[in-house]
Amino acid sequence: MRAAHGPLVAGVDEVGRGPLAGPVVACAVVMPPDVRALPGVDDSKKLAPAERERLAALIRRRALALGVGAASPREVDALNVYHATTLAMRRALARVSARLGAEPHHVLVDGKPIRTLGVVHTAVVGGDARCYAIACASIVAKVTRDRLMHALATRHPGYAWDRNVGYGTPDHRAGIARLGLTAHHRRSFCASAQTELALDAADAGDPPLPPAE
Repeated sequence: MRAAHGPLVAGVDEVGRGPLAGPVVACAVVMPPDVRALPGVDDSKKLAPAERERLAALIRRRALALGVGAASPREVDALNVYHATTLAMRRALARVSARLGAEPHHVLVDGKPIRTLGVVHTAVVGGDARCYAIACASIVAKVTRDRLMHALATRHPGYAWDRNVGYGTPDHRAGIARLGLTAHHRRSFCASAQTELALDAADAGDPPLPPAE
């Protein structure tokens, strides 16, 4: 890619498409082309939390340019998660371009091509495990989102976000049944979860679910 387009290649990845709560977070990063890859960088899902934190700090220090973008739960509900994810990626890329003072020479994204991304790019299926720049973006995006959800867990302790970071675990679903929804929940995602809980409660003879906040 560098030979074909130029040395400044940005890797882009996102996390948080599936949770019931919290934003989608994307990262775009341009790593220096003339420096060896950081040992241990891999798909963020394959790394232990402490290793992700360690590598994220190293990536931030070494990157030529790095940008993080997010799409809020409200944007997920309004746009659908696919378009919200694209929006988060575009925001991350805009920050990288601002820090470089120009657009990257080329962009690599994990997965399939994104028609509305707004930049010429190459999609790499399984890119977070196959491409160094995408893996770096994956790690920073994951660490950023996890930190946010852990912080929100202290304000909303009933949903176990410190453990599930917004995904639909039994503890999280039990919190929704007991407390209703917060401003950080994706209502379009939670409608089916609440319906399932209501049916389970009806079968068990339990009282109905509380309304969403």
